Parts: sequence; structure tokens; C-alpha cells
Amino acid sequence: MCGIFVSVCHKPSAALDGFADKLRAANARRDVTNLGPDANSIYRTSADYLSSTLFLEFFASELRLRGLAPVVQPHQQDGDVLCWNGEIFDGISVAPENNDGVELFRKLRTLGTPGEISSRCLFFGRDPLGRRSLLIHRYTSSLPYFLLTSVSAGLNSCYEFEEINTDYIYCMDFSISNNCKPDFVFTTTHREYLISILYPSIAKPSRINPALPPEEFQQVESLDKIPEYLADAVAGLKSQLDQSVMLRVHDIPQTPKARVAVLFSGGIDSTVLAYFAHKHIPFDEPIDLLNVAFENPRKMKFQAEGVPKMKRRGKEQRAEKELTQTSYMVPDRITGLQALEELRRLCPERVWNFVSFRAQYEIGLESQTSRPTIESLMLPGRTVMDMSLALALYFASRGVGQMHSLPDSDPVPYASTARVLLSGLGSDELLGGYGRHRSAFNIGGWQAVINELQLEIDRIPTRNLGRDDRVISTHGKETRHPFLSLTVVEFLATLPVHFKMDPRLDVGLGDKMLLRLVASKVGLVEAGARKKRAMQFGSHSARMDGEKHGDTLLE
Repeated sequence: MCGIFVSVCHKPSAALDGFADKLRAANARRDVTNLGPDANSIYRTSADYLSSTLFLEFFASELRLRGLAPVVQPHQQDGDVLCWNGEIFDGISVAPENNDGVELFRKLRTLGTPGEISSRCLFFGRDPLGRRSLLIHRYTSSLPYFLLTSVSAGLNSCYEFEEINTDYIYCMDFSISNNCKPDFVFTTTHREYLISILYPSIAKPSRINPALPPEEFQQVESLDKIPEYLADAVAGLKSQLDQSVMLRVHDIPQTPKARVAVLFSGGIDSTVLAYFAHKHIPFDEPIDLLNVAFENPRKMKFQAEGVPKMKRRGKEQRAEKELTQTSYMVPDRITGLQALEELRRLCPERVWNFVSFRAQYEIGLESQTSRPTIESLMLPGRTVMDMSLALALYFASRGVGQMHSLPDSDPVPYASTARVLLSGLGSDELLGGYGRHRSAFNIGGWQAVINELQLEIDRIPTRNLGRDDRVISTHGKETRHPFLSLTVVEFLATLPVHFKMDPRLDVGLGDKMLLRLVASKVGLVEAGARKKRAMQFGSHSARMDGEKHGDTLLE
């Protein structure tokens, strides 16, 4: 994982230099636990363009998550340059001692002759699901610079960053004779940049299986009994998730404490991921379970109104203490502790570090040191919903809190050093876990559910992943999404809809039915039956500042 910054301009300027300094710093930020990039570098070059000169800067930072030593980016050889932000888990074989960016650069160079940069093309793009952030500032007459960056550098009305569309790999052609069909043209009075769509991304997610269920088929009656027609699907998803998690927890460099953490609500998604991670991490290593709870003033007001007033001082103090403790026992804290106990029973040889964070309202929203940072990282997202979700992710991924390693142990201050965080994002979209899927069925039957699930896959790249990547990577950590492995996505997309969910059944059974059967099969009986709560509601980070709707823009 790394941060990327690329700039293209006709002539250097003090304004661009100052902004570039901020972007370089943002892409190489170290967090409060001193986690962060292990190396970074800048490569500058120039190229003739029509009657002027173009100045290009490539900056990249490297967070070592595989290989024997940090590798300095940008990768460069014979005029070819590569800035790479990501990890390779499929498609290209990467030995444990090697760096995937080096392997990718070598592979790309085999596609053309040495010195291919002489073609004077800049190619850029994101993975088809948008799991890594990449923002673009287009060339304008008032700000004649072309910028690419993994993160923004804060609120700046002069620059309008937006997420790069994941449907294509783009080409900016600096040659006079442009062989690519121009699809976007950015002009000033005297200059023209041509950005072309080179070709659609090859590795696009499969389309949803359009087959409708038969008129009559056996319903799942309980999670401990798998109907015969679902046996292969349950075994297949179990195998796919096991392989996906294995690839994402292997060969991570050693750290003083846990190497892997799970963003852990105690729901079925995060608990299943924790279980599969346990299977592929040595038993003598702990796994961090990161759980966050917010002291939400709106919720506290309702709780306080329900606490009877006590005249004697001692009782008043006791009531206040109880209220303070209760304010942090949010749904995700309660389910997290329940899931922790189930994991300890099922996997007793593992040390599970339950790391809890109690984020006070003042820390989350009003502090001048946290809100501007979170808002900056969210950009271009600027809604109340963006803030609710970013708050929970920011404090959970930071990894600083109170840790319980044993059932009877007292909590101790703890800072997680895990650089890899597993996230359960994607399971609801792929397996029918949202209430809107049940609503679609009630309105339009199975065909409406199929249509809604296809929309879910289509929307994944444009929803939360880029924002989440910017928020979490600021702590020098990388999120990995086992449910969003393209092999898992393809497997689930090809299954008939009634293999994955059954909206006719109760909540906690029919939603994400296939995953619930997998959980029950491996022994996670309680997690398999647990009902879903959205992260912002489970952690109480939603509506921290009142009754504003989620799509309201921040002031």
C-alpha cells in the first residue's frame, strides 16, 4: 500500500508547489502510533508538448506489507515510470520475498519495448471495484494543472477533486498525433490536453444470475439444517472465503504485536472473517478485534431523561457513572463482546485482543484537531452520512484504546500495530443483507430483488470504498476486503438469487442466508443468527449533531 501524487503542468508555480507539498505530506503521513510509510521518493521529468514544455512529477510512498525490505517508489527504468497503490492477490504470482509493485512493473514492461514512455502517454486508473482511492483534478484555465492523488489535502475551493471512474483505464497522450480517440478535452486559451478512454477494464465483476427461482422450492427452516440443493453453494462459499482470507493474511511482515486486525462489530461478517483469519495465522500470534463506541449526545439525552433524579449526592454520582458507562454500551459493543466469547469458545488456542475505543463526542466532532482531519480525508464526500461513517472508521482503524486479551483480565491501554485490517464490506451487497432487498421483494417479487442486487454490484465502486481507504490509510494501515475478491464476487454473482437469500424468511435467517449457513456450519451459531446493524448506528456515530439527514451537506 502507498500514497500516490502525480502533477502535470506547463510551468512550475509557487501556488502549485505549495499545494503539492501538502499532497505529498498527506500521501506520506505517519499516525500517532508512528505507523506509516516505510519509504517515499519523487521522480521529476519533462517532455516537449507542441511548442512548450511539460513538467511532470511522480511521488509515491511505500508501506511494506510483503517482501523482505521496503521498496522505494516510483518504480522507474529506461524512462518508464510506475506509481502503484495496492496489493496483488490473484492473476500474477508474487513470491513471499518479492514486492508486488516490482513484479507488476516488470510485467507491464513486457507489454512494450524498453523506453515505451517515448510514446508520451500517461496511463492511470483504479481497480474495477474502487478498493483503492484515486482522485483527479482536471486541467482548467484558472488552475492549469493536471493532478492525481490518493488523498486530498483539505478543503480548498480552488481545487475540485473527484473520484476517478473505475470503468476504464485512461490515457493522457502528450504526442502531437494522438492515436487514441479523444473522449475528454480540457482546453485553455492556448493549450489542450487530451485524455482518452483506452479500453474498458478487463477484470469487471460478473453480472448477476438472472434466473428466477422455481415456483416451489424447499425453504430453510433453521441454520443447523442445510437443504440438499444448497449443500454445494454452502461448501463453495466456505471455500471461497477461506481462500480469500488466506491470501490476505499470509506473508505480512512481523510486528511487535498482532500483524492482522479485524474491524469488528461482532456481526456475522466480521466474526466470520475473524474465524477464517484464525485458520491461517500461527496460533502463537494474537489477532486484534477493533471495536468502536461513540458517546452520542442525542442518545445520551434520551438516556438521561429516563434516569430518575436522586436527591442524595452519592446516588447522583452513582447515577452519573452508570449513565456514562451505559452511553458506551452501544449495539456494536454488546454484539462485539458476545462474538468475542463465541470465538474464544470455538478457537481457545488463540489470544483474541478485544480492543475497544470510547470516542467522546468532543473528540469525534467538536475537536479542532480531529474534525478538520476527518473532513479532509472524506473529500470529495461532504455529507452527514460521510461524516458518520468516517468517524467510526477513523477511530476504529487508529487502533488506540483499551484491550482485553483474556476473559478475566482487566483492560489495559493498548495501541494496535497491525498494518492489515480486514473489513466485511461487500457481504450485504452480494448476499442480500439490506432491508431494501426485502422491500424490493415485497413490491416486485424475485425479479425486483435480482435487479436490486445487480444495482448493488454496479454501485460498489462509487459508494464508500475510496473514502474508507483515505480515512484508514491515514493511520499507516491497509484495509483488505475478502468479500470483494473478484473470485468471491464472481462465485456469488453466478449463484441463483434464492441460493443467497430468501426475503420470505425472518430477519436473521433469510437475509444473507447463505453466509448464515456457512457461519453455522463452522460453529459460529450465535453469529450466524445475529441481525444486521449499519456501522454508523451500531457504533452510535450517526447523527452526532442532531437530526440532520444523511444526505445533508456539512456546513
